[in-house]
Amino acid sequence: MNRVATIPLQRTMSDAIQRSQQKLAISQTRLSTGKKASDFADLGTETVRNLSAHSLLARQEAQSTVSKRVGTTLSLYQGHLEGVESAVASLREQIITAVGTGKAAGLQEAIETAFAQYRSSLNSAEGGTPLFGGAQSDTTPFVPDTLSAVATTDADSAFRDDTVRAKARVADGVDVTYGITASAMGKDLYAAFRTLAQAGSITETPNAAQLTALQQAVGELDNGLGSLRDVNAENGRKQVQVETLTQRGEARGLLLSGVIESNEDADLGQVAVDLAQQKTMLQASYSVFAQLSSLSLVSYL
Repeated sequence: MNRVATIPLQRTMSDAIQRSQQKLAISQTRLSTGKKASDFADLGTETVRNLSAHSLLARQEAQSTVSKRVGTTLSLYQGHLEGVESAVASLREQIITAVGTGKAAGLQEAIETAFAQYRSSLNSAEGGTPLFGGAQSDTTPFVPDTLSAVATTDADSAFRDDTVRAKARVADGVDVTYGITASAMGKDLYAAFRTLAQAGSITETPNAAQLTALQQAVGELDNGLGSLRDVNAENGRKQVQVETLTQRGEARGLLLSGVIESNEDADLGQVAVDLAQQKTMLQASYSVFAQLSSLSLVSYL
């Protein structure tokens, strides 16, 4: 004789309700966090890959930060180099005009202005550290304060930088050596400013000695401008290299982020659909359980 009872069926329905509640809770968590799993262990076979991707991405982000900082420094170099080049080229034209005409109205002021630009750029700083000082971070790389001081200061005494250049890792296995020293940038131009300083204050009508000094300064300015442009060209090549490596790094970072997102991030559209279905199933389970719980054999006897 078969036994008639509703308790086993109620237990079965209770287990089904618990499973539905668990699934609904998981979907709600995914919706609120946007993640498929709450920890790496829940990723299963993708755990190792994602841990590796996170490590690589962190390293790539650090390298991208370094490369962007280096790129900013190289841009600052470029700005100062081009500023000095523009000021000196303008001075050269004025000197040539003075030599050709024998008239030098305003030339002394132009010399002083160009020297001020030259000195300011050589002693420029980033975050309190001299840009062109090499490893000498506690002193200004260019000593003379005025053009008159240049007349009595030789080139070796005028510059206090060293030959140390900065190095930065901007990609895996790629170290970029960069940096410009004050002497590399302006030592050849210094000869021209010293010649001009030793010529004395140039009046509207220069004397013969001053005209000779001006002619000599033109040649020295040409030599200095050539050196300055070579330095700027090398700086430009470094900029291109760093920019290229930065772009490659960003592309690699996007790839790694995609790997991480594909394994960790939840599809919120699918989560919303699952949430609606699980809610409906749970409501149906509640309804069936309530109906079963109200059944009694007494009602049919």
